[in-house]
Amino acid sequence: MSDSVDTEDQAAAGGGFINYIPRILWERKWFVIVPFVLLSIAGIVTAFVLPRIYRSSATLLVESQELPSALVTSPINTIIDQRIAKIREQVLSRGDLIQLIEQNNLYEKERRSKPLSSIVTSMQESTKLEAVSGDLGGGGPSGGTNTIAFTMSYDYSDPAKAQAVMQSFVSRFLEIDATTMAAQANNTVDFLQDQAGKLTGEINRIEGQITSIKARNGTALATGGMVMPANTGTYSAQIAQLQSENRQLMAQVQRSGGKDPLVQQAESALVAARAVFAESHPDVVRAKARLQQAKEIAASQGTGSDNSLVQSQIQANNAQIAQLQQYRASDEARAAAGMAAQSRAPVLQEEVSQLEARASTLRDQLREVSGNVLRAQNSARMAQEQKGERLSVVDPPSAPDKPVSPNRLLLIGGGIAGGLGLGLVLALALEFLLRPIRGVAQIQSLGLEPLALVPTFVADLPPGGKPRRRFFRLPALRRRRRAAGEPQGAL
Repeated sequence: MSDSVDTEDQAAAGGGFINYIPRILWERKWFVIVPFVLLSIAGIVTAFVLPRIYRSSATLLVESQELPSALVTSPINTIIDQRIAKIREQVLSRGDLIQLIEQNNLYEKERRSKPLSSIVTSMQESTKLEAVSGDLGGGGPSGGTNTIAFTMSYDYSDPAKAQAVMQSFVSRFLEIDATTMAAQANNTVDFLQDQAGKLTGEINRIEGQITSIKARNGTALATGGMVMPANTGTYSAQIAQLQSENRQLMAQVQRSGGKDPLVQQAESALVAARAVFAESHPDVVRAKARLQQAKEIAASQGTGSDNSLVQSQIQANNAQIAQLQQYRASDEARAAAGMAAQSRAPVLQEEVSQLEARASTLRDQLREVSGNVLRAQNSARMAQEQKGERLSVVDPPSAPDKPVSPNRLLLIGGGIAGGLGLGLVLALALEFLLRPIRGVAQIQSLGLEPLALVPTFVADLPPGGKPRRRFFRLPALRRRRRAAGEPQGAL
């Protein structure tokens, strides 16, 4: 044997833990081998036992509206991400998924042992929806989004059924998006038209109130509260004149006694002659003859004609007087009403002004709402013609030709790596728990000093030979030491 000392063994005698790792692993090799073998076998079995899962996917592109937004606004005012999230909840609702499961006979084995709610939850978890951002570094608009597309996928063990379900999802997405946009546009039009109708009715009601107030208080409002007094002097003068004329006519009738003027004159002449002469005097006789002659003439002409004319004139005057009195009373009543309304004129004017101001405000609102109705109708037409922001399929669902799971290489590699790692952890954990003394440093850490160190001698290497690694050399060294009866460590 050579007298040269193996420096590697001397360093190990120093107690460095890293230098003892090969010896530790060799002594506790079964703690490494058993987990390594078990987990490797488990990974291999799992890789080949798990069912294959195929993924069918599709891409939906978010297309902008064709018309400029300055001319026609989109009826959809929500962010595309929120809109897609709402549609997703509708597509993946319990009722729709149950219908798809029954139509495509999905999860046939699971339905025999699991409740339908659990299967629906599994189907929802197997469906993924992810946004594709178009951010190139400049950032999106404030409060906006950079989403330009969405990818949707569904995982199932049968590739044909996965494609069929994915096609149903895509069709449902497009249908809900189109109907939602059209419905929202139509609801906006209906709401604005209803609002315009209410404003029109309110304006008509206020205008009716203004017309009614002006009709009832037209004089007071027209004169601004200044009411002209009643002009009754003219009527009174005319009435007095007619009454005076009637009195004269009545006096004339009373003086005539209702006789003819010729007869009255002949009677007056007879009375005058009798006052001077006797009855037999020729003047009295001639007066009597003229009286007789006047009576005959009056009788031949009709004595009541003049009286009837006078009475007719009096009646006409009385009728005119009654009409003038009626006019005067009406004028006085109108003047009284005007005086009564004079005190209410400021209040009426203020009320009319407030109503007109309210009507003017409502007219402005009606013009604005009418413009909104026109824009909403344009938006509804754009939605019906599919010219607004919408979803389109750029990558339709296809039948997958390769499964996405299980990943056999990953499972096998994971089992091997996990078994090896678990074995190393167990071996090192047991070393730290038992804490065997493997070097001088451990003895010194207990407060003791070793009496001497026994070096380990090895045979010289043959010419051109290379030393083997310590990990593989330790068992051979041990066997040689036991055979030679040499000490195995520090004293």
